[in-house]
Amino acid sequence: MAETPQAVSSDGTAVPDARRQALLDTVHQLPHLPGVYRFFDRQDRLLYVGKARDLVRRVSSYFLKTTHSPRIALMVSRIARLETTVTRSEMEALLLESNLIKTQHPRYNIIFRDDKTYPYLKITGEDIPRIVYYRGAVDRKNQYFGPFPNAYAVRETIQVLQKVFRLRTCEDSVFRNRTRPCLLCQIDRCSGPCVDAIDKAAYQQDVHDAVRFLRGEHNAVLEGLQEKMMEHAGRLEFEAAASVRNRIMALSKVLEQQSMEAGNHADVDIIAVVMKAGQACVNLAMVRGGRHLGDRAVFPGNMATAFDNQEEMAEFEGYGTAGAQGHDEPHGVQVLKAFLSQHYMDGNIPSAIVCNVLFDDPALVEALFAEAGHRVHFVFQPQGQRRIWLELAEKNAEIALERLLQREDTQQTRLKELVAMMKPDIEDMDALRIEAFDISHTQGEATQASCVVFHHGAMQHNEYRRYNITGIAPGDDYGAMKQVLIRRYGKLVGQEDLMPDIVLVDGGPGQVAMAVEVFSSLGHDLDRIVGVAKGEGRRVGLETLVYADGREPQELGKDSGVLMLIAQIRDEAHRFAITGMRAKRDKKRRTSRLEEIEGIGPKRRQKLLARFGSIRGIADASVEDLATVDGISTGLARQIYQQLH
Repeated sequence: MAETPQAVSSDGTAVPDARRQALLDTVHQLPHLPGVYRFFDRQDRLLYVGKARDLVRRVSSYFLKTTHSPRIALMVSRIARLETTVTRSEMEALLLESNLIKTQHPRYNIIFRDDKTYPYLKITGEDIPRIVYYRGAVDRKNQYFGPFPNAYAVRETIQVLQKVFRLRTCEDSVFRNRTRPCLLCQIDRCSGPCVDAIDKAAYQQDVHDAVRFLRGEHNAVLEGLQEKMMEHAGRLEFEAAASVRNRIMALSKVLEQQSMEAGNHADVDIIAVVMKAGQACVNLAMVRGGRHLGDRAVFPGNMATAFDNQEEMAEFEGYGTAGAQGHDEPHGVQVLKAFLSQHYMDGNIPSAIVCNVLFDDPALVEALFAEAGHRVHFVFQPQGQRRIWLELAEKNAEIALERLLQREDTQQTRLKELVAMMKPDIEDMDALRIEAFDISHTQGEATQASCVVFHHGAMQHNEYRRYNITGIAPGDDYGAMKQVLIRRYGKLVGQEDLMPDIVLVDGGPGQVAMAVEVFSSLGHDLDRIVGVAKGEGRRVGLETLVYADGREPQELGKDSGVLMLIAQIRDEAHRFAITGMRAKRDKKRRTSRLEEIEGIGPKRRQKLLARFGSIRGIADASVEDLATVDGISTGLARQIYQQLH
């Protein structure tokens, strides 16, 4: 075996030769089978996840080659152990690799983090279906259309369906208790099935037409509406004919605004990859039912470690397939394949995907086919309307990437100033970790503490935590801060390498003194603690930084970039704390308002919530509506009404 570089862990210390030899022995014992491999450093942190058609050949290539790129050489030098999982096929290996990357976030993989699922439009499976905005897992009881790129696209489509097909959007509790038409019915946005303004068969036909419209059968829907209009006119029902005519005009206007060509454009995704200055943007545009629903720009994480360096990437910026050979593949291809495997492995794959980057990966294509349950046609040189869509997606990706780079330049400048001023013991600014705390309550009620995390130059929302504070006097902010710091860092005693570089506490000398007391008792370094004291009148720009290690307090001034960065983190901690506190407080208050009513026990409370859906629904109900609930008399209904108003 060729000599490998000196192995070092992620903290810069050498991996012992004995452990290194054990690692190499493990590599030799791997089978010639497909599977997934995982590399870990000495701190047992996951470095990389990869798939292989032949595990022993793929994994041994990391240790046999001496011509690795700087990124791969550095990663290999940090490997302290590895794990492998054998699969039945390369396709299964790809699926497992995708799941591990999305759940474990390895440092050297390209990662597309998406905090939110894509929204859908749902048509419920009830006798009188309704249309609703929906996020979450799909089922077979209802019909789902999408996914849509954003909430606006869903709500815009719902408005179209209301104008043209007049489907209901109201909650079931409202629908069952209507006695007269609502405002939507009066302005011709709902056909009024709740008050029998339309018979069940006619409403079901409108639902059927809406489904055909969402599936792209626009011409058939228009022809059906035109026939209906002529039937009304033939029976001299001119008012009904005029209503259908207005629906035809609304539908025609929607289709005209989309400016689509006739053809096979029912469900298409357009994916444009653009790279520049060490960053990448993937712009995903969605066409559903022949309608362009808009696009969404996503940015991969770990770009600094997934590729060798920004200078190398800058040589290959653009859209095409040219790129540096980090893993024997161009960068653009690696980004696209990472996006395809992480975005589509949860299903919802359209029949056609248009890409601006050419790639060849039979295992990935086979996995997508299997996940979709149908053939997926990849188009790399689109013509006609699809070419226009792709050019538009590329332009939007360029704009989004340029905005990101401008923000990152500003953020990097602020980060450099902060490191120079506070002098934390770090070499890589990207590794700087800041954790910020805030306490929130309403006159001592529902006290909550928040912890937000700034890492890799950005807020890490998936690492935020809230702490319910108990056992302290109401309004005791010092006691609350002491409790949350002990709970957060008490489990890290003797593990200074896992501590954040800077701990921000929202407050002045008092809060800092409390943090010092906690850190001293736990044996943590005091120079990590920085307090952010508000200025006179709590005006932004007048804050003072209070240090725990004896340094003099600093007033940075409103033009300071460091203050803007600290204020951003501090304000995020405050926002996260106050939203959690309000939710906790409101939940407690809502529950107690029903519990305080004499004669309302758990069973009656459950019946009221089942009928009206929520406390707000109960509050909106009249005395007569409340009295229709089993077990609720007129007198008790009046008492409930008075209690909630």
